Amino acid sequence: MLVRTDLRSLLGRATLLCLVMLLASIMPLHARSQDSDSTPEKHGRKYKAPPATTHIEVTVIRDSNKKPIMNAAVIFHSTKDGVDQGRLELKTDPDGKAVLDLIPTGSKLTIQVLADGFATFAEDYDLKEATRLVTISLIRPQAQVSTYTDNTGKPSELSPGVQEPIRPKPTPKPAASSPATTPQP
Repeated sequence: MLVRTDLRSLLGRATLLCLVMLLASIMPLHARSQDSDSTPEKHGRKYKAPPATTHIEVTVIRDSNKKPIMNAAVIFHSTKDGVDQGRLELKTDPDGKAVLDLIPTGSKLTIQVLADGFATFAEDYDLKEATRLVTISLIRPQAQVSTYTDNTGKPSELSPGVQEPIRPKPTPKPAASSPATTPQP
């Protein structure tokens, strides 16, 4: 019995020693991660917050009856500090609105609007505020005056609307004389 108890106590001590060594090897790792004095390791790129942007809402309406124009192309072209930030085109919804939240505050923005049957609109805006509401009234095309002159020497002027090219009228061909044929009896 003496041998058995010695063997049991020896095995118990060996097990206890293994547990202590295991805890000692784990403890420094755990203590190092909890240490508040050490600086965290830096991995990857430094985070840079995106710039503040302006909420832009453009409403496109007809000048004649103030109704919204659907599917008008609204082109946003922005520059900031003289650097081109790119262009973006949106179509208006059934309420005539195009909404954009991507242009940085402090940019210079050019808004251009194109719609079928209406004159093109373009204007520059300085975005200094967090929200910009723009209402654009489109008009029908006006008469176009050119610096060129027509054949009579006066300045050329085109009438409003869709212009058709001037095509010369075909001259009628003279009737070809055919030999008189008499029916045979």
